[in-house]
Amino acid sequence: MVAITELSKNHSRYKWFVTSSGKMVIGGKSAGQNDELLKIVASIGAELVVMHTADPGSPFSVILASPNKLKESDLEECATFTACFSQAWKRNKKQTAVHIFNSTQLYKTSSMAQGTWAVRGSVKKKIVQLALTLKVQKGVLRAVPFTNKSSKKVTIIVPGTIPKEDMPAKLSLELSEPFSTEEVLAALPAGKMRLMSQ
Repeated sequence: MVAITELSKNHSRYKWFVTSSGKMVIGGKSAGQNDELLKIVASIGAELVVMHTADPGSPFSVILASPNKLKESDLEECATFTACFSQAWKRNKKQTAVHIFNSTQLYKTSSMAQGTWAVRGSVKKKIVQLALTLKVQKGVLRAVPFTNKSSKKVTIIVPGTIPKEDMPAKLSLELSEPFSTEEVLAALPAGKMRLMSQ
């Protein structure tokens, strides 16, 4: 679909990452962007997988691939991404619930607040751990969902007590190449955090 290709090309406007199997995931940075993104997705007419935390205050995350081409790992990673960039991180939660549904189930009425959408029918629920690791994707430093598949030592970022603005200095020792403070801060979720090693 042309519109999906366009969304993928314009991924940098949104929160984004690429799953371990190569699927692009994008999510709104704000209530306004959530609305914008879901209106585009609704206009496409194709069925796409969409996620949002069970609690308010998260991006609507969309996997830009046909549902029948997705692996379980794509769903797990998208759910983790959605959770990590939600209010759950700011609330220092270790895990949270994410709702999974199809884009064709979404609808919005004129009385709904900005960024708010409703879902028809049943939703799947996945409980995920809030854990990220830093990785370069498409030439940009990203905080991506941590998976246990890596055989090498990986620095894991989880909710904690260290202010976000203090993280670039702490992470400079962990990163294999130098990144600016701005690049590191742009990659990380809002809220406090701490580092762990695998």
